[in-house]
Amino acid sequence: MNISSAIHKPIGYGIKNTQHMDRGWEVIQAKTFTKWVNNQLGAQNVAPINSIVTDLSDGTALIQLLEIIGDVSLGRYNRNPKLRIQRVENVNKALEFIRERRVNLTNIGAEDIVDANPKLILGMIWTIILRFTIAMISEEGLTAKDGLLLWCQRKTAPYHDVNVVDFTYSWQDGLAFCALIHRHRPDLLDYDRLDKSDPHSNTALAFEVAERYLGIPKLLDVEDVCDVGKPDERSIMTYVAQYFHAFSSLSKAETAGRRVEKFSEMLQSAYEMQHDYGRRVRALLGQIDHIKSQWEDANFDGTYADARNKSSTFINYKVTDKRRWVVEKLELETLLGNIQTKLATYNLSPYKPPAGYSTNDLEAAWDSLAKAEVAWRKTINTKIREIKTQLQRKYADQANILHTSIMSISNQLASLNGELEIQLQIINRLCEKAKVLDKSLRDLEKLDQECQDANIDENDYTVYTKEDLNFDMEMLKRALNKKRMFIENQAVVRNMSNLTPAQLEEFEATFRFFDRENTNTLTDAEFRAAMETLDQTFKDDEFADLFIKVSEGRDYVTFEQYIHFLVSITEDQTTPEQLQGSFRVVSDDKDYVTVNDLQSCGISPSAINHLTTVMPRAGQDPNAYDYISYLNSAFNN
Repeated sequence: MNISSAIHKPIGYGIKNTQHMDRGWEVIQAKTFTKWVNNQLGAQNVAPINSIVTDLSDGTALIQLLEIIGDVSLGRYNRNPKLRIQRVENVNKALEFIRERRVNLTNIGAEDIVDANPKLILGMIWTIILRFTIAMISEEGLTAKDGLLLWCQRKTAPYHDVNVVDFTYSWQDGLAFCALIHRHRPDLLDYDRLDKSDPHSNTALAFEVAERYLGIPKLLDVEDVCDVGKPDERSIMTYVAQYFHAFSSLSKAETAGRRVEKFSEMLQSAYEMQHDYGRRVRALLGQIDHIKSQWEDANFDGTYADARNKSSTFINYKVTDKRRWVVEKLELETLLGNIQTKLATYNLSPYKPPAGYSTNDLEAAWDSLAKAEVAWRKTINTKIREIKTQLQRKYADQANILHTSIMSISNQLASLNGELEIQLQIINRLCEKAKVLDKSLRDLEKLDQECQDANIDENDYTVYTKEDLNFDMEMLKRALNKKRMFIENQAVVRNMSNLTPAQLEEFEATFRFFDRENTNTLTDAEFRAAMETLDQTFKDDEFADLFIKVSEGRDYVTFEQYIHFLVSITEDQTTPEQLQGSFRVVSDDKDYVTVNDLQSCGISPSAINHLTTVMPRAGQDPNAYDYISYLNSAFNN
């Protein structure tokens, strides 16, 4: 709590009060010492005095003061002295007690007190203050005054605008008082916000905070510090000593509190370490039991992938969970050692882990885990070897059967003969068998992949690899396809009696050459290339129409369509189309024909003479004849 803003400046503090400038040190000491005495008397509910000079003259208040600060009883004395002798006896009793405490009272007698000698009374009270309040202050073996000064200097050292060198001028700006408070209780005032040029406000603030929150009575008035040429040293020391004792008590309490707090924190830390140890051991043992149960209850589905996955999972466990557990086990052993060391340091009883959580229990669980790991690894390896052997045998059995079946179909194909229709029926049956074998080959490829996944490089149960059987199967399908096309084509050409064997051989060879995919069909490009090889050329638009006609609207021409077309263009048939095509060839692709065109093709003179007589002329050229009009008129439409 910061109350600097709550303390207002007393009226008139802004201007130096000159009426106090001439006050003597006796007045200030008398006022300060009176307040000090009353503060001591008030601690035991003894009535206060009004004047330090006159109210001690009968000795009763002085004896009460000494009993309070000395924490002893001075025995019987006259509590209501009427006579001077009674007052002197009381004062002598007090002075004797002071001398017994080895306090030197030079030139002070009982009569001086009874007669109210101000200087001697103030000297006596100062001697009492030194003996019972200041003398106990010790800093590095120095005298009480120097020790108190050194304490003030050390406490105010961090404050650059404070320089304590004495108990007079160093305190006139009030900052030294504020610095002492702020150093020990920064929550009570904001030192940085003080107006360093306002000594009255600073001093008043320090006095008010010290009294309200630290129990330090206002032994001084603000004007006793700020409005005098030189503050009274004894008064300042008496007041500052209250700060020393207040903060010394606070420091002792804080030290004791810190000691208790440290012990409590140590116990709390030890408890948390013990709780942490138990929790972590329980967790580690639970994880070990869980993994062992998993291994004991594990089932294999018979596939290599499953066995391999279990192997990979075990390897991953070794480099993840197991390594974390190794670290955790070491840390738990270290933690337990740290717990025992901490307790032994404070002479406390050693920690006994709960039943089942000791280091011996942890070691036993660790040994059990190691044995379980060996057994599980052995189980996995045995299962992997069994699965590999099963895969090798399964692949070999299917490979051997498949090879035998391929050879059987190949042998049947090689021995094929007889009527074309019967051969074709047999080939179709063999092709169906080949389709079944093709599916078996796909199944075998899956088995081969399983073997590769299982890292099986060799197989002692067969010599046939997947590649071998794929090649054999491809050759078989090609042979079947070629044989079937050959027979189908033979059936087609068998009925072409108007073609010579040489023509059929040439036409068939050309078809096979351009049927590069062995589909027994020709695309439009292949068909055109075949025609050009056979000296049959066509314009683009003519060929497009021709291809549609020959293929019957499809995008390919079969062998049968191909042969029929060749027959149609090679047979000598008297048709308008064939004759018009012949005239176009003779005329070199013109719409008319000349005598020279007819002569160059080897036509006889009589035939040329007849044709030039019956054909109409074409245009103005006397040698050009319109063969298209002639043919159109010669045939019935």
